[in-house]
Amino acid sequence: MKWSLALIPTLREEPKDAELMSHKLLLRAGLARPLAAGIYTLLPLGQRVRLKIENIIREEMNAISGQEILMPVVQPAELWQESGRWDQYDELLVRFQDRSERSMVIAPTHEEAVTDLVRRHVSSYRQLPLVLYQIQTKFRDEPRSRGGLIRVREFTMKDAYSFHTGFEDLDMFYPKIQKAYLKIFERCGLDVLTVGADPGLIGGKDSHEFSLPNNSGEDQVVLCDHCNYAANMECAQALKEIANRDESLLSFEPLETPNCTTIESLANFLKVPTSKTAKAVFYTACHHDHQELIFVVIHGDLEVNENKLARVVGTADLRAATDEEIKAVGAVPGYASPVGLTQKVKVIVDDLIPHERNLVAGANREHFHLKNVNYGRDFHADIVADIATVREGDRCTRCQQGILKIKRAIELGHTFKLGTRYSSAMRAMYLDTSGQEQPIVMGCYGIGVGRLMAAIIEAHHDAKGIVWPGGVAPFEATVLVLNSEDSAQRELGEQVYQALRQAQMEVLFDDRPESAGVKFKDADLIGIPLQIVIGPRGLKNKTAELQRRRDGSKREVSYTEGFQAVVQAVTEETTIS
Repeated sequence: MKWSLALIPTLREEPKDAELMSHKLLLRAGLARPLAAGIYTLLPLGQRVRLKIENIIREEMNAISGQEILMPVVQPAELWQESGRWDQYDELLVRFQDRSERSMVIAPTHEEAVTDLVRRHVSSYRQLPLVLYQIQTKFRDEPRSRGGLIRVREFTMKDAYSFHTGFEDLDMFYPKIQKAYLKIFERCGLDVLTVGADPGLIGGKDSHEFSLPNNSGEDQVVLCDHCNYAANMECAQALKEIANRDESLLSFEPLETPNCTTIESLANFLKVPTSKTAKAVFYTACHHDHQELIFVVIHGDLEVNENKLARVVGTADLRAATDEEIKAVGAVPGYASPVGLTQKVKVIVDDLIPHERNLVAGANREHFHLKNVNYGRDFHADIVADIATVREGDRCTRCQQGILKIKRAIELGHTFKLGTRYSSAMRAMYLDTSGQEQPIVMGCYGIGVGRLMAAIIEAHHDAKGIVWPGGVAPFEATVLVLNSEDSAQRELGEQVYQALRQAQMEVLFDDRPESAGVKFKDADLIGIPLQIVIGPRGLKNKTAELQRRRDGSKREVSYTEGFQAVVQAVTEETTIS
């Protein structure tokens, strides 16, 4: 490709609304342009990188017997109603009616569609296991798209699905997909962490994320400094210290606590640690067709993990309840208590609370709290579960020795053992060896292609611009003619360019009538691994200068006996990069 014919709109200044380095460089290097909030057009360089990434994914998925399909983006609502997710998904799911007034959705994910496909064509154990995958556009109406391609509304994802006769077969396949994922990320130049994850609304039992440690990442991963425990913050667990296990149960009594509407003010007033208090937190859970008030009780020194809570409640759409909603169930904001509530409200208690003794809790009376409140005697819960957020410095729940550290990261891929979550709900069955009907056991595995592109830039850039790893670079090399007005330099550049093309190499020829400085800056910005410089010195000595983008190292290659030596040298260099 000749630069003079290409659409590569590079920018000198950093875009003001871009925060992440990958977002800045995507725009500055002319890889992408926004069309609307969270919706991007990939320009030619960006599209070339995307196709390189997709080819890597295809090769590794095909290597584990994956078969590529392509499912529709628009799906009938009946499938989502069958699976039960029609009511579980919030505004992220775009719903509409077609001209026949049939309810439809724009798919954010394809579990329903692939389950429907398989139940129509798989009926016997002899057809299993089966691995299908696609690379397809999806849409989620994210309220807070950010970071360029890191969090968008329209995106490209590789999603794969495996189908098995039982959990044993799924368990045998699961390490294969994880190994394939690690190889994909390695070929993209990334060193990732495999961490335990929350399945969220997709469902299933075991789930893992592949995360790139990055200070700009929107995810947090929790790591033990002693064992191999690693988990996303959304589901991470810590060893919870029970401070008051051996205390005798005391009678609760009211305490006047004027203006103590926060845990901190209450603990300071009573001169007790915050761990001695039971904190009340109210949420409104927004289901598709109704809302419900959620009364959470948790240790005063802990914070609610809203992702854990959302999974317990069964919806990702949680918001803080208003004072009016709290008062409507007979509770008093700032002094709320699960003790003595007369109106029905769903009470969810963190699993540490039942083990503690004699806590201070609200009295549902303004300026009053209750002393010596105990779970089981004074109040009960509809659900007891771990809903607490892990803190830096907590002890590891696995080894009970290590200290937990928290790092920011970018999620690149996610794998799930779905089990029979969808096959049971949608009647995707097979006949086993005895002729008995059984639900197909499923797995689900995703990689965000655009997010992966952004993560590569986050991991591979310097002060000058992007530094693409060779396997995903938009071109293998770029030919820079320092003075395009010089006919001899221009002709030599054309000859080198054509020789490389004939050798089936991907080359960008900068034939623009720009200064050498502009050409070098643009070449560094877009980050092609190898620069082949044609200038007056090389013209005089009959040499071409090869310069690596990654480390700036240079070498001279003679073309006195033709350009095959240049082609060979470029081949060697691009293989190294």
